[in-house]
Amino acid sequence: MSSDSHGVGKAEVRLKWDPSPWDQPPHHLDIIAATYSADAPFGRPVYVVHFDSRSPDGTINMSRHSQTGQGFGYVEAMTLELDRLASSFARVVVGVAIHQNSGPKTFGDLSNAGVLVVEGYRELLKDDFAQLSEYTAATVAEFTRGDSGTWEYRAMVRGFDSDPVIFVAEMGGTPQP
Repeated sequence: MSSDSHGVGKAEVRLKWDPSPWDQPPHHLDIIAATYSADAPFGRPVYVVHFDSRSPDGTINMSRHSQTGQGFGYVEAMTLELDRLASSFARVVVGVAIHQNSGPKTFGDLSNAGVLVVEGYRELLKDDFAQLSEYTAATVAEFTRGDSGTWEYRAMVRGFDSDPVIFVAEMGGTPQP
């Protein structure tokens, strides 16, 4: 959770990974954000934002996208303007999924992969997916609206063994023991 009383207003999730070897299909990862209503914070997402979409009100969008991992540092980024989200939203879950178009790939198949969650210059999470080496997707962050209306952050690093479409349906559910 955020330790500041003001909560989290605007966050950015950044993703990096090394390109695949020249003789293999590219590794393609995506940041995915799912929004949940105050009426059903663990139900179906109201909407989902990924590389090919943005939130209807423009509060969540991709500012950088990579299909190969080529570039320096974090090559993909999603901005979440939580302080602008309508009061009907109570929860936002952010995850990362590996496309499975060219055969099964897990985080263990990638090199130099990592995710960074920041609010301004403050680092909220930095992870290299090492503990998720056998998974194909993972949640990384959860933002929840408190009773006072401020947004709080919680690291939510949890692995899933599913393709991106199924992952979207699973990522915001209640964790299973």
